[in-house]
Amino acid sequence: QVQLVESGGGLVQAGGSLRLSCAASGRTFSTAAMGWFRQAPGKEREFVAAIGWSGGVTYYTDSVKGRFTLSRDNAKNTVFLQMNSLKPEDTAVYYCVMGATGWYGSASQWGSWGQGTQVTVSS
Repeated sequence: QVQLVESGGGLVQAGGSLRLSCAASGRTFSTAAMGWFRQAPGKEREFVAAIGWSGGVTYYTDSVKGRFTLSRDNAKNTVFLQMNSLKPEDTAVYYCVMGATGWYGSASQWGSWGQGTQVTVSS
């Protein structure tokens, strides 16, 4: 059974940076797509970024392009979301996901979810 554990969330001022990590258990990590979703209070969960199994292809939602970078280390079963130039509207709980079976942007296509880590950006 896959277990995803996120870390790196916290409180940061606007313009600052955070680096989220997601450590995965299980032997399927190196062949699975990985990604991040986020959910702000009162809003629906939204796609943030995804990365293919080899790390060669990445996808980002428009609002984070040029500010967020998703990478992975298959030797350590870990993905990293580097978040720069953070804005108050980035405030949300960020969820690590693994194992998409279809379109990366759809939450229902991801098989495994972490518990989430809170990111708060103050203005």
